[in-house]
Amino acid sequence: MDSSRQNRVRQAFDDFFAPAEPKSPSWVLDLFQHTAATVPAYRKLLRENGIEPAGIRTFEDFQRLPLLEKANYHERYPLPELCRGGRLENCDMIAVSSGSSGRPTIWPRALEDELHVARRFEQVLVDGFHADERTTLAVVCFPLGTWVGGLFTQACVRHLAAKGCPITVVAPGNNKAEILRVLPELAPHFEQVVLLGYPPFVKDVVDTGLAQGVDWPAYRIKLVLAGEVFSEQWRDLVSRRAGIADPISDVASLYGTADSGVLGNETALSAGIRRFFADRPEQAREVFGDSRLPTLVQYDPASRFFEVHDGTLVFTADGGIPLIRYRIADEGGLLEHAELLAHCARHGFTPPPGPELPFVFLFGRSLFTVSFFGANVHPENVTVGLEQPGISETVTGKFVIESVENEDRDRLLRITVETAPGATADAVVIAEAVRTQLLRLNSEFAHYVPAERQLPEVVLRPAGDPEYFPAGVKHRYTRRP
Repeated sequence: MDSSRQNRVRQAFDDFFAPAEPKSPSWVLDLFQHTAATVPAYRKLLRENGIEPAGIRTFEDFQRLPLLEKANYHERYPLPELCRGGRLENCDMIAVSSGSSGRPTIWPRALEDELHVARRFEQVLVDGFHADERTTLAVVCFPLGTWVGGLFTQACVRHLAAKGCPITVVAPGNNKAEILRVLPELAPHFEQVVLLGYPPFVKDVVDTGLAQGVDWPAYRIKLVLAGEVFSEQWRDLVSRRAGIADPISDVASLYGTADSGVLGNETALSAGIRRFFADRPEQAREVFGDSRLPTLVQYDPASRFFEVHDGTLVFTADGGIPLIRYRIADEGGLLEHAELLAHCARHGFTPPPGPELPFVFLFGRSLFTVSFFGANVHPENVTVGLEQPGISETVTGKFVIESVENEDRDRLLRITVETAPGATADAVVIAEAVRTQLLRLNSEFAHYVPAERQLPEVVLRPAGDPEYFPAGVKHRYTRRP
């Protein structure tokens, strides 16, 4: 029996049950020193780079530390060496994610890590949805199993219940029939119902429920979403169908990764500001450096330390695998609270009240994958479908993957394929081949995406098409909406 572990868990619960207190900014340096002293893999990496931990005393020193990535860190060392003391058994839970590489990646964690992330759920469910005052049914619609979303969400919400919130959790996962079966039985016993899941799947649940006669307004629905950027038009449409009166305060997006749990979350303040920019692309460009509308969330600098490197986000956080200056390839940036509110004030906009926390915005990892129903769709998987006999002769091998919305705001997986000169390709045959390979090679796709949405829409374009396959330009296999 490990008494030190008991002490860590007790201390973590004591901290979680107590009111949140400000933390010295030096926690980042302290975490670095503790990680250098206790994590064998990180100690080796520092040694290989000629870095003496005692020489890292300031934030300027800290920012000279090497950036960590899966390839140069997680995949280089044995899994136990990435954990404190070189002991995998110090972690009590394993999560798996394929990330942007398409290969399964294992992320151990401990109960203490969940309590840190539960603070973000608390900000959404308690501060936003008043789940400390209203009896709340939380319906976990994320996939269950080894994948990080479902079990992590279930655990964090149960921690809030243990803290005293009148929350009850039911976890049908991404089983739409089961969700719609349990809701009519349970929802009438609660003052509100929160659906937690990937945006396109939650919309599918709402639409199917409407077709079956579900009285969504009677359930006083709230939504917690994660995994994909969605438009404000999407937020409005789903809110109308689910009977949500206030899309700003009753719909919240989480920014999370398998690597370190939830990094930030929408508040009414951040959602209100994002809505302000939705119809003002020029102002969005001024603030975000791009006219596209990113996900905009707030984060706790006492729990997650963010930096920006070459237009991508880098974070530092404790966890089952402590991560120091870890680059996750999300395109985005940081904004101070006062800075963003001052911009709004200059343009005559007063956003809803919210916490005085900094903002992080992200556009996603469009260079590597497309997120569809929360599953990362990788170009490598699609390539195998195009290499099948009877298909490879009719196409060049170039294609573009997109996740798009149709007129009904349903999410579609579209694959635009370049046909070989003088050849005639069959879009239906290609779509079926790609689906077969996605189901075979991509466990997230097989488990996250409903069966009726797994067949992609294939669009054929001639060789050298100037919009999708221009000559003389380095080809990109994914495209932003």
